[in-house]
Amino acid sequence: MLNLHNTTILKAPLNPISISLRHFTSLPPPSPPQSPSQSPPDATAISNLILQTNPESLSDILHNLTQWTPDLVHSVLKRLWNHGPKALQYFNLLDHHRSYAHSATAFDHAIDIAARMRDYKTVWKLVARMQSRRLGPSPKTFAIITERYVSAGKADKALKVFLSMHKHGCPQDLNSFNAFLDVLCKSKRVEMAYNLFKMFRSRFRADTISYNTLANGFCLIKRTPKAQDILKEMVERGLNPSITTYNIMLNGFFRAGQIKEAWEFFLQMKKRKCDIDVVTYTTVVHGFGVAGEVEKAQKVFNEMVGAGILPSVATYNALIQVLCKKDSVENAILVFDEMLRKGYLPNATTYNAIIRGLCHVGKMDRATEYMDKMKEDGCEPNVQTYNVVIRYYCDEGEIEKGLRVFERMSTGDCLPNLDTYNILISAMFDRKKSDDLLVAGKLLTEMVDRGFLPRKFTFNRVLNGLLLTGNQDFAKEILRLLSKSGRLPYHFKL
Repeated sequence: MLNLHNTTILKAPLNPISISLRHFTSLPPPSPPQSPSQSPPDATAISNLILQTNPESLSDILHNLTQWTPDLVHSVLKRLWNHGPKALQYFNLLDHHRSYAHSATAFDHAIDIAARMRDYKTVWKLVARMQSRRLGPSPKTFAIITERYVSAGKADKALKVFLSMHKHGCPQDLNSFNAFLDVLCKSKRVEMAYNLFKMFRSRFRADTISYNTLANGFCLIKRTPKAQDILKEMVERGLNPSITTYNIMLNGFFRAGQIKEAWEFFLQMKKRKCDIDVVTYTTVVHGFGVAGEVEKAQKVFNEMVGAGILPSVATYNALIQVLCKKDSVENAILVFDEMLRKGYLPNATTYNAIIRGLCHVGKMDRATEYMDKMKEDGCEPNVQTYNVVIRYYCDEGEIEKGLRVFERMSTGDCLPNLDTYNILISAMFDRKKSDDLLVAGKLLTEMVDRGFLPRKFTFNRVLNGLLLTGNQDFAKEILRLLSKSGRLPYHFKL
């Protein structure tokens, strides 16, 4: 995490500084890292070791540990997910281990991390290594790569990758075709997906999954008439709609705000004696709740129980989210407690809904109590949990408390992501203090060090802020570091 005590960036001596800056310098220094070979391997301990140790020492430590297993390696990579450079460093060091060899899954993890960082050169080097070791690449590998290209705004490049799969020893088939359609649709490139579908549906013999994927894509952009056309075409081609098909349309009506149409569709499903499942009821509960019709949502929930269909954790989550947003967090907590009494195990989504609801009504202390309760119930807070609490503290002007929660992340099982840094950097501008902008500068360099590309607006704001508050040397040093790392978002002259 941030350490302004021994920074090489900040050349000039600091003047008396604000509480927010003191927070970083008053933290106790980290304990000397211990080799995991002294005790049974533990993913959290290894992750912390990797974050604290220089590459030269780390290489010896990792190679002295001979108890590596694929599951342990995957767990460590997941814990290092939001520190891409360290995750890839760990992967590469372990790649030369004398008694361990990376699995195809480990390569897929590394490829996903490199692609998230938009380090496409490394991505294709890893693909080549997989191929040379006859570990792949598999359709899953290409699904990862195409999804990352699409999310980076490179849909045309993703298409080229899909069409060239066979050149890497992985022929395209119906499953990979459906996976690529799904990537495009979930990224709202539905028209591109539909055009591709029309070109290749005969070649790949499009099935119900293909049509469901496209229908869901059009529902995501609230084009329910087009989704209905897709399903009509599916029936005309001799394919039978599944309960998934109906659930997609039902959710599509709710998403588009067509509440009357959604309810009528649900009644038709019952009239036609469709095999209505827990997903159907969960969709209706959530849909009515989002529309503000909490009583109807509760009524449908009770109807489901009366019909002998057991609610899932997702159903309870939907009802809790609805109550938090449209009713009261106290009523949501009553449902949460009922869920526990009936033996359900809440997940991170459940807790995040309650925590967000408490934050929204200003009950931050109770929100943090539920964060502690998560750990007691064996459900670790995730990055979304931390981001919610940090955001609300910052919105309330309690920036120091937000920074303390940020520091707490370093002792847990998740690291900050791009949203975390953007929330905190934005908060540093609220008080318009020179010292807060120094913290913003350090946050910017830390996020880049962890493999995140700052938005142009964020980068420009921090650099200009430092210049306007007389921190030209720091601004120039940040610019040089980012330029050297290749993470500079655009040309910026000082």
